[in-house]
Amino acid sequence: MSEEFKVGDRVRLIALPRYVKTAEPMPMLRPPDVISIGEQGVILDRRPGGFWGVRFSKGAFLLDSQYLETVETHQHSDPNPPSSSPE
Repeated sequence: MSEEFKVGDRVRLIALPRYVKTAEPMPMLRPPDVISIGEQGVILDRRPGGFWGVRFSKGAFLLDSQYLETVETHQHSDPNPPSSSPE
């Protein structure tokens, strides 16, 4: 099943395709070792053919959603919230 993302979502690479395509005006195929499994990136846009433009530390690449998962962003919660009862 294809996961839907929104522009600006943080994602993690969960598998590597045989080759990765750069997200440039003139895309190039690159070996998959330019990015690594577990690396996090940001969704830039949705492209034709069901691909997502994702910005990683070594550049922007076009990836199918089967290779990505959303990174859960947890809000920091104080383990000892201030009490509202008067003492």
